[in-house]
Amino acid sequence: MTELTDEKIKELQLQANKIRQSIITMLLEAGSGHTAGPLGMADIFTALYFHILHHDPKNPKMEDRDRLVLSNGHICPVMYATMAHAGYFPVDELMTLRKFGSRLQGHPHREYLPMLETSSGPLGSGLSQAVGMALAERIDRGLSTNRYTYCLLSDGELNEGQIWEAAMFAGKNKLRNLIAFIDRNNIQIDGFTEDIMPLEPLADKWRAFNWHVIEIDGHNFEEIVDAVNKAKAIFEKPIIIIAHTIPGKDVPVFERKYEWHGKPPNKEEAAMALSKLRTLEGRIQSEHE
Repeated sequence: MTELTDEKIKELQLQANKIRQSIITMLLEAGSGHTAGPLGMADIFTALYFHILHHDPKNPKMEDRDRLVLSNGHICPVMYATMAHAGYFPVDELMTLRKFGSRLQGHPHREYLPMLETSSGPLGSGLSQAVGMALAERIDRGLSTNRYTYCLLSDGELNEGQIWEAAMFAGKNKLRNLIAFIDRNNIQIDGFTEDIMPLEPLADKWRAFNWHVIEIDGHNFEEIVDAVNKAKAIFEKPIIIIAHTIPGKDVPVFERKYEWHGKPPNKEEAAMALSKLRTLEGRIQSEHE
């Protein structure tokens, strides 16, 4: 991982903004899909694909790559947009989201897009998949392996019992090469998480399952990168990074509204969102000049 300089932070901020613009345009073209979660996770995906992960878009199956598992597959517009901007496939292909015959389905499908590590859809299953990968890697390469498995989870999917079975197994086996992020945006499809099935005290729950817990601002690149650096210094526990995010980030009309969990913008809403994002893009440029 290279040094996180001021210039690199500007580069990441601009890249995240481009990814958010792509999310809006692809959702508008598709006429369906999820808006709030993808916008909220753009900074974390940007940090991973453009600074943290050991990967190569030109050689996506290289032997020593890090693995990334998206458990909450419905936020795949942010994964697709990030991978396209990183060079895994053409950015123009994003406009095929959810269309018949497209590689970019409403949930990631590994058979259609082989550079993915898994297919996802049923909430709660991704952590089990990531645990299996991390355990297999440790069996193959031993405790000192430097290859990491990253798993991205939503807070709403923590309602699924399978999450906690996987968490218990990972804690018992001390999977230090497993780093999971929780998108703690406090919304799910039909309301606020604390109204539907309260999660707090969330950090204490993961500590009780023998995980090392780090809490961050999920929109601060320094905190995201620092959390991963700290995670790699932990030797006897899996690591959970609780990333506090704003659903619908950078489009004020969408922010913190659970109604935007599972619907796309119409033409007028998309135009408004893109205008806001382009204004922010200019502000980022000017602030760093």
